Formats: sequence, structure tokens, C-alpha cells
Amino acid sequence: MSDATQPPDAAPTSSEPPTKDHGRAGRDLKAAVGSAVVLLGAAGASLYFWKPAFMLIVAIAVVVAVWEIRKGLLVKDIDLPEQPLMVGGVVMVVVAYVSGAAALVTATAVTALVVMLWLLRRGVDGYVKNATASVFTIVYLPFLGSFVALMLAEGGDTWTGGGLDDDGVAGIITFVLVTIASDIGGYVAGVLFGKHPMAPVISPKKSWEGFCGSLLATVGAGVALVVYLLDGEWWVGICLGLIAVVMATLGDLCESVIKRDLGVKDMSQVIPGHGGILDRLDSLLATIAPVWLLLHYAVFS
Repeated sequence: MSDATQPPDAAPTSSEPPTKDHGRAGRDLKAAVGSAVVLLGAAGASLYFWKPAFMLIVAIAVVVAVWEIRKGLLVKDIDLPEQPLMVGGVVMVVVAYVSGAAALVTATAVTALVVMLWLLRRGVDGYVKNATASVFTIVYLPFLGSFVALMLAEGGDTWTGGGLDDDGVAGIITFVLVTIASDIGGYVAGVLFGKHPMAPVISPKKSWEGFCGSLLATVGAGVALVVYLLDGEWWVGICLGLIAVVMATLGDLCESVIKRDLGVKDMSQVIPGHGGILDRLDSLLATIAPVWLLLHYAVFS
């Protein structure tokens, strides 16, 4: 019933459930912390006991992320070919883990060509739009995600191993923890001191004070992790922290732009308290490639 046909004293009705106010945090912290503990526990156990299990987690994350971005883009009448993107994305991750960076480039090119050929079956209308969005998805999700596989493969033995004495495992832990440090440092400083918005149109809650908190946290975590976990030089830790804070912030802002353009708060609700897989991977996806490059040449070589 529209407002015009309701009695004058009738309260407005809505089919939307009431949204709980979580204050400046913007999230249900209890659910968010619980979900984070479960996910980090599963990832940590796989890294410690059997590395291929961690790659299974990465492959599942890629598949779910493709599903999320397809669902979001449908709002703009962009229909991604879900099946070849999911299959190609998993192949890219596996190829990167088993055969390295050169094979990843080849797998990426083949996946893009297969997707464009797949779209020919739909005809002319919307081809350029859907093909362009598909190539964007390939680069944004499985290609960047495959650098996690490249990092894990630094340990040499891809089918066995695990534990902190494995270079690949130590690299993954370093990459994840320094990115988490950016999120936590930015969150704490932003909630306590945030007054000057960094990009109010894109992400109103992101502040310059929060960025400074992220900077301090990532540099401190970077130095500690590189020196004590990777047995590297302190200056590499500083570079790692600087790279992480810049790329994590840019990744978060880019995903915020995507969500604002699509008109959604979260890409999905698959992770209680966090939203979707993409809502948690935005910083990680942007950070992994330059972090792998730095550690590959400055620590592992």
C-alpha cells in the first residue's frame, strides 16, 4: 500500500527487516570475531599440517567470490558466464601452485579466451559489456588470488610439508598478518581518533587518522615478521609495511567503489559479521602480488 492510499494516521509499512545499529563499528563484532577465529583456524591448520588443503580453501574462496560478483553485476544488467569463470579460476590457482608464474600467465590468457568464446553463444547483444566485465573479473579475482599459490609454492615441496620452517607457509603467514595489522590498526585509530575523512564519497568511515594507525601497525608488524619469522633484513620489513598499508587501503577503496556503484552494502552474507568473501578479500587481493614480488626477490632468493 502506497502512502497516498494509507489512512492519515497509519504508520509507514516496509517489507525490509529493521537494521540493527552497531555504532561506529558498523558490524556485529561478536559474529565478526567468531567468524574470523573459525576462518583463521581452518587456514592455520591447513598450513601447518598439509599445504594443499590451504589451496583448496583458496580455490573455494575464488569460486564464491565469482558467484558474489556475478550476483552483484546483475544489478547493472551485466551477466557474467559463471561456469567458465569458476572452472578457469580454479585451474589458474592450481597451475600457479604447481608450475609457477609463467604457467599462471598462460592459464590466465587461456581462461580469458575461453570466456570470450563462451559468450559468443549468447549472440551480439551485450557481448562487449559482458566480455569486458568477465576479463576484469578474471584479473581481479583468480589472477590476483593465484599469487597466494605462488607465495605458498616458495617452500619448494608443493604436495607435502607445512609448518613455520617452510618458506611458503611463513610467507603466507607474514602476508596475512601484515594485512590484518593494517585493518586492525586502521579500525582502532579510526574509531578512537577518526575526524578527517580520506574519501568521504567512496568510504565515509575511512579517515586519515585510521590510515596513520594502519601505517604504524603494518610497519611494526612487517619488521617483526620479516626479522623474526622470515629471518630477513629489517629494511625489508619496513618496505613490506609501506607496501601493505598503501595496497590494502587502495584495495578497500576499490571494493567500496564497486559496492557503491552496485548499490549494495555487502557483496553477500556468507560470512556472519563480515558480509561476503569479497568484503574480506579486498585488502588481501590488492596486497598479495607486490608482497610476493618483494619477498621473492628480497628474502627467498
